[in-house]
Amino acid sequence: MPEFVREGRLFRVVSFAASHRQLLVRSDATLIDGTDTRVEVYFGHVELMLLKPIYEKGLRIRRATETEFAELRERHELAEGDASYTWMIDPAGSSFVVSGAPSWREAARTFEDPSLFDISQPWPPDFPVESGTVG
Repeated sequence: MPEFVREGRLFRVVSFAASHRQLLVRSDATLIDGTDTRVEVYFGHVELMLLKPIYEKGLRIRRATETEFAELRERHELAEGDASYTWMIDPAGSSFVVSGAPSWREAARTFEDPSLFDISQPWPPDFPVESGTVG
C-alpha cells in the first residue's frame, strides 16, 4: 500500500520507546468522530521524528516526495539514503518520521483493550482485524 489514509479521526501519539526506537500512534473509536474501530500505526527503527501529540483531522502516511525530502534533508541534516525511509504523516505534510516502513492495524476494540501491536497477545487474533504496511 503506497499510502495509509484515515481522515476525520482523532489520532494521538500513545507511546515512544526510545530504547527500542518504536513509535505508536492510535485512534480509538469515539462518538465525536463517529468511528467504531481502533486504528494503530507502528513505526520501528525510528531515527528522527517531528510530531504533534494530537492529529485532530486524521493521518495520511506516505513516503516523502523528492522535494519534501530535499527540504527535510537540508533542515535536519539527513543522509541521502534516508529518502526511502522518510514518511510524511499528516494531511498538511508538517510532520514526518524517519523509520522502517510503517505498519497499521484496525479492529473493533474498546479503550481498555491491549494494543493491536502488543507482542504478548496472539497473532493473528481471534477477532476480525485489518492490517497492512505502508510503502
